[in-house]
Amino acid sequence: MLLLILFLLIALIPRFVSVRMSDPNVADYFASRPVKPTFAMIQAVPGNGTRPVHYARIGRDTLPTVLFIHGSPGSWDAFISFFADSSLYTRAQLISADRPGFGKSGLGKPERSLAVQAASLAPLLRLSRSVRKPILVGHSLGGPVAARMAMDYPNDVGGLILVAPSIDPDLEEKEWYRPIGTVFPFRQWLPTELDVSNQEILPLKGELETMRPRWATIRVPVTVIQGEDDPLVPAGNAAFAQRMLVNAPVTMQLIPKMNHFIPWSRPDLIHDAILDQLTSGQSTHVSTK
Repeated sequence: MLLLILFLLIALIPRFVSVRMSDPNVADYFASRPVKPTFAMIQAVPGNGTRPVHYARIGRDTLPTVLFIHGSPGSWDAFISFFADSSLYTRAQLISADRPGFGKSGLGKPERSLAVQAASLAPLLRLSRSVRKPILVGHSLGGPVAARMAMDYPNDVGGLILVAPSIDPDLEEKEWYRPIGTVFPFRQWLPTELDVSNQEILPLKGELETMRPRWATIRVPVTVIQGEDDPLVPAGNAAFAQRMLVNAPVTMQLIPKMNHFIPWSRPDLIHDAILDQLTSGQSTHVSTK
């Protein structure tokens, strides 16, 4: 039994992209920086299944919003380096949220519905006084959440940057070990973040299938940044985006020899994509960097 538990943990750990920073570590990170983020909780209208969401914010609320949405597992600080970049926070209000079930957004209570996740994050789209609609940056499982927000709240979203997004239902494998993590005693022995991750990844294929006919409703500029050697989210997800986004201007960036961890390995690609969407329109093309 112990060997089975060990194998289960080893199998799940590759999805464990980031470890949540403690509040003192976050404070230390910004201690010598001239501008520091603020933190708050927000909730959509109670009664529709939405969850309270914790978020960090930096930059003036008169600027356009860039909303970062982390993968699974993760927390808002997956994008902390962008909060230290004055070339971004002087041009945009940066917001990064703990998705439901992670960080301070009800840690340990998974939210399996992408629609509810989108609805829970939707109030963050309305925290700017700018006339520009927000740009959403979603990494990994944050990618389909961002796309779902564009589908459900088209009047509130101005652009998408999908980074190694898990969006093609046909590429979601049925990993045999995941159901084991839902039963006693294995679930009780999983680290909290891994348990939440497992609980939201199990229904992901079905959630993505319900989104399939709605991709054509997205009409805002979309940038897809995908590593060609991504072992967690196959590069075929980028091809899926290219096929499905028939009514949106799409910029496709396929990165040779790049794995899943683009926000940490190549943050410059995300940085440049944000500035591009903030300053100009986009046309459909494919590039490699």
